[in-house]
Amino acid sequence: MSLAVPLPVALSLLLAILAPRAVRRTAPALAARGLVVAAVVTSGAYAACLLMLASTLMEDLLPLSTSDGGAGPIAAVAAVLLAWGLWRLAGDLAVRRGMRRRLRGVGRPRGSGLVVAEWDEPHALAVPGRPGHVLVTTGMLRALDAGERRAMLAHERAHLTRHHDRLVSWAAAAAAFDPFLASVRDEVAHQAERWADEEAAAVVGDRALVARAVTRAALAGHPPSPATSGTGGSGILHRVRALSHPAPDSERGIVLLLVLIAVAVAEVAVVAAAWLA
Repeated sequence: MSLAVPLPVALSLLLAILAPRAVRRTAPALAARGLVVAAVVTSGAYAACLLMLASTLMEDLLPLSTSDGGAGPIAAVAAVLLAWGLWRLAGDLAVRRGMRRRLRGVGRPRGSGLVVAEWDEPHALAVPGRPGHVLVTTGMLRALDAGERRAMLAHERAHLTRHHDRLVSWAAAAAAFDPFLASVRDEVAHQAERWADEEAAAVVGDRALVARAVTRAALAGHPPSPATSGTGGSGILHRVRALSHPAPDSERGIVLLLVLIAVAVAEVAVVAAAWLA
């Protein structure tokens, strides 16, 4: 039973620390999918462990109480963490549904699958749905030249065709329930952007053009300042640097993710064995 308590947290921390670094040289399509699977499995293992521990509070399920004097407090803590995780998960889902509803309310796409909003603030984003569409503001269109606009639209359409919203949503749900996975959630979002960058580069046939579009769009939306130049722009800098090199094709990071997934499955088995003992 002693291993049942730290294992879920330890694995989540291990994934949060190692996985984002491990996939940085992996093809973004493979990295995003692998990270999502690892996050969902790890979060599921965390939930299963909490559920098994919390279930010992029930009068008819007390296999641990006779062998572990600390089972009562452990079960109570597990029940609190389980309820907190479910509350966070419900909140995350509600926020995402509301955001999607508001974005779709901005306008209906025409045959081109594009909605242009008369806003001065520069924004461009993919709005998923049936059908999905690209929402871009006039402020963003003014900030880019013709070639950069083509790259930007190819990037956003890649989000739609590759269903990146699903990957990001699954990762966000995993992190909502298991907050130790927040860095994995952020890395999935970053890899989705990198994936769309690579798709856009393939469409326009010019990696430098896509890099320039990414830079111009970022500067238009968030001009650099002494307070933010070293923090918020790190993801943009990594994307631009990646576009200055050939597309990555390493699969070493996925090997680590597969190992962590196997450990997550083994974790549930260990806790289940401890619970049944």
